[in-house]
Amino acid sequence: MGFTEKDTNEGKVKKDQQEGCTTDGAIDSHGHPALRQRTGTWVTGILILVNQGLATLAFFGVGVNLVLFLTRVMGEENAEAANNVSKWTGTVYIFSLLGAFLSDSYWGRYFTCVIFQLIFVIGLVSLSLASRIFLLKPSGCGDKESKCGPHTSYQTTLFNVSIYLIALGNGGYQPNIATFGADQFDEGDPKEQYSKVAFFSYFYLALNLGSLFSNTVLDYFEDEGQWTLGFWASFASAAVALILFLCGTPRYRYFKPGGNPLPRVAQVFVAAARKWKVKVPPAEKLYQVEECSNDGRRKMLHTKGFRFLDKAAFITSKDLEQIEEKNCSPWRLSTVTQVEEVKCILRLLPIWLCTIMYSVVFAQMASLFVVQGDAMDTGISGFNIPAASMSSFDILGVALFIFINRRVINPLIAKKLKTKLSELQRMGIGLILAIMAMVSAGLVEKFRLKYAIKDCNNNCDESSSLSIFWQVPQYMLTGASEVFMYVAQLEFFNGQAPDGLKSFGSALCMTSISLGNYVSSLLVAIVMKISTRHDIPGWIPGNLNLGHLDRFYFLLAALTSADFVVYIVLARCYKYIKFEGKGQEDINKENHQLIV
Repeated sequence: MGFTEKDTNEGKVKKDQQEGCTTDGAIDSHGHPALRQRTGTWVTGILILVNQGLATLAFFGVGVNLVLFLTRVMGEENAEAANNVSKWTGTVYIFSLLGAFLSDSYWGRYFTCVIFQLIFVIGLVSLSLASRIFLLKPSGCGDKESKCGPHTSYQTTLFNVSIYLIALGNGGYQPNIATFGADQFDEGDPKEQYSKVAFFSYFYLALNLGSLFSNTVLDYFEDEGQWTLGFWASFASAAVALILFLCGTPRYRYFKPGGNPLPRVAQVFVAAARKWKVKVPPAEKLYQVEECSNDGRRKMLHTKGFRFLDKAAFITSKDLEQIEEKNCSPWRLSTVTQVEEVKCILRLLPIWLCTIMYSVVFAQMASLFVVQGDAMDTGISGFNIPAASMSSFDILGVALFIFINRRVINPLIAKKLKTKLSELQRMGIGLILAIMAMVSAGLVEKFRLKYAIKDCNNNCDESSSLSIFWQVPQYMLTGASEVFMYVAQLEFFNGQAPDGLKSFGSALCMTSISLGNYVSSLLVAIVMKISTRHDIPGWIPGNLNLGHLDRFYFLLAALTSADFVVYIVLARCYKYIKFEGKGQEDINKENHQLIV
């Protein structure tokens, strides 16, 4: 059958239309191929950055002083409150896995962001109303001097439901907004590919700038007992963030969800197990479909490693018969792309495990750094600085080093070495800076103890005369380490995750932070169990002047150093993901310049 002139003309028109489309398979709000000039880029990227900043402001408006709310308003003891905050923080990031699964499998990133932001707003409304009507009784309670009265089980339940709705909303939204923002830039276009890399830096900067207002202004008002004002401000910020996000709906670029990935992964293992007696075949004899998948996932090229899984893509005589009959079971035969998706996940997990120790260090900023600062001289010109507000220097460190990294370090390395730092290299630098931050914190604690009052007994609660501003270096170093670790993590896990699991890649960053909080709590419990004796209060007692917090910081520095050694070995062995397409292998080789 030949082609008519009409068919030829229609094909030419279609080709001309496609030339203005993105190359990554993105679609617009009507389900048509996304036009480069009318969708995405920095128009929507900036909208998403503002949304992230406002949502972060709302989240930290609750989280930054939650431990104080639990002690002053809910009447919990310090240890119980700290433990509940760690559980709540960990749960926030565990919910990111739920959000990533729903996004990649069924809802898509846009609808997942909308739904979880709506849950987030509802949680903030519930918390604001519960605090105003039930919890802050008698009137004026909740500051440093006056604690609130007892609460009924109903009121306590309402409070817990509210804060865990906030955890669910923010946790499910976070990994998807980062990936959705990256979706607005086409990797096939050199300019947009550069903008996509820059987006992750600005995304993390927006996150920190959003928390800056919470850690300073809202922190001050809530510390003074004006909790309702702080919670309503958080609600207003989250509501504006949601409205702005919805405003970009006609302009966004979208990707269709790829379906539940769990069966695809299981099919590879089952197919490989069924052929366990088969000799591992060469790459050219493995099964790969010619056309792209219906959900837009790109074809992946075969890589070495995990050779047992290659058996899943080996075509036996029985498989060949079923292929000819178009009745081939995916539980007997997998494509190379399907096998490579599983290999990719298996390669990412060891790198991800090494980031957990970094998150343990990062967790100290919201816990022991604050406790340490509270035991120092917080006065300046008659004004007392809330210990939690010192995290502002961490945010300043993030902003400063994002600028230095993009404007100084990267251009200098590109000029001298004719290359750039890979994501794995930058994550390694982040680990080194984290070690330096712990050493700095340990040294500050040694000096704090030196200046502490020596003649106090076990109930002494006086602070050291050492100024709280001695903590600035450890906060700044932590901020610098975040730029190299967390920004690179977002880029790495998002870029190395298979097309159908992009949100899962971003969720790995969140679960790393979650597990870091849990491991930190476990380490504190172990250290206190070992170091406490009948006449020794342990390394981290209620009165730090009687303990040795410095030793705990040095322990974390030693553990992170060991983690860094393991990380180097894993980074050198890592094989980057490879997609079919001209120049892709060259890109992967350029990126695969690992830590020496």
